[in-house]
Amino acid sequence: MSEQDWARQRREAAEAHADMLERRRQAEHDHAARLLREFAAVARDRLPPERLQVRGYGGKGSARSDVTGWYLRADRAAGMSTDGEFYVLTAPLGLRDRLTGVTLRPTPPPLVLGAGGKDGESLDLPVALERLLPGWRDAQDTAPDA
Repeated sequence: MSEQDWARQRREAAEAHADMLERRRQAEHDHAARLLREFAAVARDRLPPERLQVRGYGGKGSARSDVTGWYLRADRAAGMSTDGEFYVLTAPLGLRDRLTGVTLRPTPPPLVLGAGGKDGESLDLPVALERLLPGWRDAQDTAPDA
């Protein structure tokens, strides 16, 4: 086998691996998004939402956001809207942000909140949802359609 053939095979294998990882990542985001939408359909009638706050990086201040929903983590670093959209709630905040608030953009939700962080800082999304509203899956059958 020539060096060119070997390099081509390695490149093709790397591309196939990258494609597989991307499909897996997208499937996880899709599953997490479905869970959030299902939870929101139940929680809207059972759990009072609140205006989400954004914390500055390194704990430097906070700002109100334009999103109403629920915090998914005790440290309030992630939240969701009443529509089931996922939000990261840490950002670089300037003085204007702290005074006037921030406009949040939804991001693809993970199945594990805080994955890759320190030990004990990650939390499976289904566990986070169950902590917010125990038994929500049982109530899912009786929730109005979203």
